[in-house]
Amino acid sequence: MVSDQPLRILFATPECAPWVKTGGLADVSAALPAALAGRGLDLRVLLPAYRSVLVAAGVRHEVARIAGSARFPPVTLLEAPLPSGVPAWLVHCPELYDRDGGPYQDPAGEDWTDNALRFGQLARIAAALAGDASPLPWRAQVAHCNDWQTSLAPAYLRFGRRGRTASVVCIHNLAFQGLFAPETVAAMELPASSFAVDGVEFHGRMSFLKAGLVYADAITTVSPTYAQEIQREPLGFGMQGLIAARAGRLHGIRNGIDVGAWNPATDTLIATRYDAARLDAKRDNKRALQARFGLPRAPEIPLFGFVGRLTEQKGADLVEAIALRLAALPAQLALLGSGEHEVEDALRARAREAPHAIAVHIGFDEPLAHLIEAGADAFLMPSRFEPCGLNQMYSQRYGTPPVARATGGLADTIVDCSAATLRAGTASGFLFGAPTAAALFAAIERALTAYRDPPAWRALQRAGMARDFGWGASAERYAALYASLMPQRPA
Repeated sequence: MVSDQPLRILFATPECAPWVKTGGLADVSAALPAALAGRGLDLRVLLPAYRSVLVAAGVRHEVARIAGSARFPPVTLLEAPLPSGVPAWLVHCPELYDRDGGPYQDPAGEDWTDNALRFGQLARIAAALAGDASPLPWRAQVAHCNDWQTSLAPAYLRFGRRGRTASVVCIHNLAFQGLFAPETVAAMELPASSFAVDGVEFHGRMSFLKAGLVYADAITTVSPTYAQEIQREPLGFGMQGLIAARAGRLHGIRNGIDVGAWNPATDTLIATRYDAARLDAKRDNKRALQARFGLPRAPEIPLFGFVGRLTEQKGADLVEAIALRLAALPAQLALLGSGEHEVEDALRARAREAPHAIAVHIGFDEPLAHLIEAGADAFLMPSRFEPCGLNQMYSQRYGTPPVARATGGLADTIVDCSAATLRAGTASGFLFGAPTAAALFAAIERALTAYRDPPAWRALQRAGMARDFGWGASAERYAALYASLMPQRPA
């Protein structure tokens, strides 16, 4: 018998914008549940009650208390609505979450020494709320778990009283695997038998992420190409065999973006709003960006933007390697981000060498990120790997063609500029293959050739702005996946 009641989904995540954010996972955790709720599903977002979350959530009320155990402290479950209106359940456990610093690191930038306990607790509560032991009448039919921080939940469901709850694990970045010492298995109150090749053991250590990959009913990742890449080296990061063996349960579903927040026609964080019919107004944003970064206000000089983590994964070292060549073209570079100290220092040095052309802002600034998307002529995204990526979609929406490496979600969301794609009206950016400074610079030179051809550049801009990067199609695929897990699940 098919129920006419909406599917109940518990969406477990370690971060959710705007309350707590370190990367794209927070944006997904805000936008995807809202899109699913808009399609009639019954959602609850579960996340830790970090200090910043308690402040941002404002008014909240207690909905349940969950007892502790020999290893885990007790929890008070608080409810507050997210800005989208989707209910959020906050795991209030002050000794684990109410502290200075970020969700994963202390104020000095070091990983919290009790991260296994902190995120084991999050996964334990997710499983408790999804299984037969839930203290609430609302019972999840699917537990959707995100990244290693929640990936023990399918293991807890497997070894506990799961009822008819299905589990899905979404890989946002396979490089982060939640690795801990073997004795963590006992500390997490999992059976010793789970520490095995077909369980949570990974090269002599315990892996939270592997627990999810082994025990979940379905695995998703954030783009179709990345779903293929993680089944082989080098992007399988040692787990390619397991993922390939579970390929029948693996689904590559591209992330979307919040098209309301990222819309140049309505964006209040940029200097002048515009759309595809008013692209001349983009020049006002370029002037504002040059002024903000202290660059010469030269409208004729192409300006490249970069927003992201300053790490090798994001190819920030490749940007540093070509920065002075870029300045000599001439061109300008406006860069925003933070990350590895060596990369930060190298980029600062390039800016000191060419202050007329290179400007670097270390840190994160949401309004400045919007202004870079609107004010830059082109956007650099030379990632060595990129599970999905969001900035390349923001850039196309803002008429700022991306120059990106053909990997993961970048390959799935950018149509490389060629004579054929220009004729077809589909070209939206510039892709390159090898993860080298030379390949990046060659792609930049291709971009500049198009930039010097105003009709071709306008066609590129408008093609990108016309693309649909919203959550609609992806939310439909998730809803269909959840539904496919429902029939005749054994108790």
